[in-house]
Amino acid sequence: QVQLVESGGGLVQPGGSLRLSCAASGKMLSIYTMGWYRQAPGKQREMVATITSGGATNYADSVKGRFTISRDNAKNTVYLQMIGLQPEDTAVYYCRLSMNSNYWGQGTQVTVSS
Repeated sequence: QVQLVESGGGLVQPGGSLRLSCAASGKMLSIYTMGWYRQAPGKQREMVATITSGGATNYADSVKGRFTISRDNAKNTVYLQMIGLQPEDTAVYYCRLSMNSNYWGQGTQVTVSS
């Protein structure tokens, strides 16, 4: 069983920044992909960014150049640095770990509003 605990969400003004963290614990393989997804009210959950064990990254077009995903394999932790936040970035952000199965965190709310 794998547990994911997210932190770092909150309320920020347009143009502001936030850093999300997701710490994984439990029985994990040595190779797995971690990622961030988000779900806004009334919308489907969408991929924001993913990163493999080797460090290869993938971003949604809407966040390229503004968000940066990184990971610390020694700490089994993935981060999402978000700058230039806009109201359309408002959503619940979920961490996901993918290996033989997909595991999800509980989500952290990010609200961008003046």
